[in-house]
Amino acid sequence: MTSAVPNSSGTSLPRFRAPAGACDCHFHVYDARFPMAWRSLPAVPDASVSEYRLLQKRIGTQRAVVVQPAAYGTDNRVTVDAVAQLGPDVARGVAVAHPTIADEELAALHAGGIRGLRFSIHDPHTEIAGADMIAPLAARIHELGWHVQLHARGEQLVGLEEMLAGLPCPLVLDHFARLPQPEGVHHAAMPVVKRLLDAGRAWVKLCAPYLDSRTGSPRYADIKPVARALIKHAPERMVWGSDWPHPTEPHTKPDDAALLDLLQEWVEDEPTRRRIIVANPAELYGF
Repeated sequence: MTSAVPNSSGTSLPRFRAPAGACDCHFHVYDARFPMAWRSLPAVPDASVSEYRLLQKRIGTQRAVVVQPAAYGTDNRVTVDAVAQLGPDVARGVAVAHPTIADEELAALHAGGIRGLRFSIHDPHTEIAGADMIAPLAARIHELGWHVQLHARGEQLVGLEEMLAGLPCPLVLDHFARLPQPEGVHHAAMPVVKRLLDAGRAWVKLCAPYLDSRTGSPRYADIKPVARALIKHAPERMVWGSDWPHPTEPHTKPDDAALLDLLQEWVEDEPTRRRIIVANPAELYGF
């Protein structure tokens, strides 16, 4: 047993012992020192780096990828600051930007540990950088060695496949590619995701199963077939994330130890689990 971690349920340690170099590839930091631009979007009043370190201690991860929260818009100071606090050897960041961003600002973000740009287009009411901005920005960040991180619904991926397949930089699909339930693996987006993976440039984040699950916590049983199908198809293109502090779950926070333990249900062998949580993130984020 450990002490409670803010924005996380439970106090038990995970059964899965995270190996050395284990990486949490998706979490957010909210810091009152930096003003939020969009207070109407899902957010957490405060989820600091010091609190996140408590989560790391509990679940055993050492490397971290800070993802810009939507509530901060294109003001990436909170994310760059979090990367600096965690340390450039063990942390990277994913920012949000518009095509109007200057080359000098992109260079400064790169120096601050940013390695990708996120586009959250799953909900038009919370969209900051739209689908029409992906290709223009991808052409610019490719030279920096960055990737595009895309949070889109499964049905959106179907319509965007041609554009996404033509991107010059790697593509990271958020949250199991948001394949909706109850269709899951039978949704029309699954073949699209597989084709993108087969091209060798796409990745999928195994993160936040609660977003599309209808069966719910703690095991999110309806997401298990999706996770297993994706992992079986391209284990070398999967990464895992906690989604702490779970901004879309304001009432009942998930148990982060239980979320990590789901890897043992989704992946049968230890070498593949190690690949997903250590080797794949090292390749994608340059650890």
